[in-house]
Amino acid sequence: MKIIMYGAPICPDCVTAKELLTKQTDIELDYRDITASIPLLKEFLYYRDNEAMFDPLKKGDKVGIPFFILEDGRKTFDAFKEIGISGPDASLVANACSIDGKGNC
Repeated sequence: MKIIMYGAPICPDCVTAKELLTKQTDIELDYRDITASIPLLKEFLYYRDNEAMFDPLKKGDKVGIPFFILEDGRKTFDAFKEIGISGPDASLVANACSIDGKGNC
C-alpha cells in the first residue's frame, strides 16, 4: 500500500509516524517534508486551505501534520487507524508544534 505523508523533521509526531511507517514492509511511504521546499509547503497548504477536516485544527492554532493521503485517496491524520496497524502512543510524543507548546501538531 502506498501512503503519502506530509510532515516535518521538527515535528515529534511526524518523526514517530515516519519511523513506524518506514518499518512496515507492506507500505510504500512517500514522505513529503513541508520544510524542505516551497513547492512542498504550497502543496500541503493547498490541502490545509481547502479540506474541511483542517478547520478544527486551524481554530486550535495547530498545523495539521502529520497528514496522510492513502492509496485509495482517503485523507486522514491517523493513518495507523485507517490501515489497521498499531500506531504511536500519543502520550509518549512531545506535542511541541502548537504556538503555546501544549497542543498537537
